[in-house]
Amino acid sequence: MIFRRLIWAALAVALLVGSLQSGLQQLQTVPIILAAEVFESQKAEAPQPAMAATHDHADGTAHDHGDTAEAWAPADGAERLFWSWVAHLLHAFSMALLLLAVMGLCLWRGATQRSVPLALWTAAAGWLVFHLWPSLGLPAEIPGMDAARLGSRQGWWLLAAGSAALACASVAGLRSPLRWAAALAWLALPFVVGAPHIAADPLAGFTGEAQATLRRLGGDFVWATTWLSLGFWASLGAVGGPAFGRWLRPALEHALKPADATAGTPAKAAP
Repeated sequence: MIFRRLIWAALAVALLVGSLQSGLQQLQTVPIILAAEVFESQKAEAPQPAMAATHDHADGTAHDHGDTAEAWAPADGAERLFWSWVAHLLHAFSMALLLLAVMGLCLWRGATQRSVPLALWTAAAGWLVFHLWPSLGLPAEIPGMDAARLGSRQGWWLLAAGSAALACASVAGLRSPLRWAAALAWLALPFVVGAPHIAADPLAGFTGEAQATLRRLGGDFVWATTWLSLGFWASLGAVGGPAFGRWLRPALEHALKPADATAGTPAKAAP
């Protein structure tokens, strides 16, 4: 029963928060991305070695795996807006599941906060883990910017997010005064390792006005994604708190009650 309540509560939260996030993205970040894509054709890139995309078969015929293997993409307009909304809905659903599950864990460990403050504190930890701490080393990038290898960036992002999660767990779960030192050590770890960056200017392929415009768009994009992520987690906490209190908290508190408290006091035997 608790699992079913968790799924339905997460779906309700995701429908509201995901729809809000999808609309805000269209207003805040999409215009910046589209403005940056205008300059991509002006980028001067070094020639790349030819790939073996075309080859001959045993019968002497040849065909190309490059253009024909192009991935599907939604058409501009209503189709793209719809699938963007679906993607935001799925993202909000996964994060709502995580938020509600962590709140349930806090309740199991004896948390006495009301549902909304507990949700907001949990959402703040989520913003720290999934956006703020990784973005300090790897800020959001606009189209056209050069960057380090994707695998290296993904590995460092996981290290930063995992370290921030362990820092939050240390503060919330440990009772020793050393928990703050442990949290600071976890937070410092990814920056001791160092985020992967290229040595050259990420916009070295552009010149003149294009480079200056893209540099300005890059700064705007970092701030836009930061506020968008902050709004996402704040709304997730604001909506997830009442949902947790309405559908999950009563069932969890009933399940966590001691057996003697739920069974009641047995009736006295007649003399």
